[in-house]
Amino acid sequence: MSEFEPHRTEMDAAFEGTRVPGLRAEFFRRPEGDRIASVGRYSIGGAELLLAWGYVDEEHCRHNAVRNQSGGWFPAQAGCPQVRLEKNGQAVIGLAVRAPTGEWVRAECG
Repeated sequence: MSEFEPHRTEMDAAFEGTRVPGLRAEFFRRPEGDRIASVGRYSIGGAELLLAWGYVDEEHCRHNAVRNQSGGWFPAQAGCPQVRLEKNGQAVIGLAVRAPTGEWVRAECG
């Protein structure tokens, strides 16, 4: 991340068009030849949850990594992460990201 420059930050960022209370999305960029590499870092309550990266001219993520419960990272996997909103009725109460092990890593809004 030290080679990337901050691009923008979104507080209460949206997932699939729905705002997620407490979700912070930070985007970083750096030039790579004639392309621009991009990294998105997503956190809730100050705890990192997910990294997703690729190039700004690509429609989808090239790779992603999910933080595990012990504070480390699961191995990076190809493509976009599987993410789902957790709701109580209509209220968004959390976010879950699927790790490469198949388990869902959950973060509560706050």
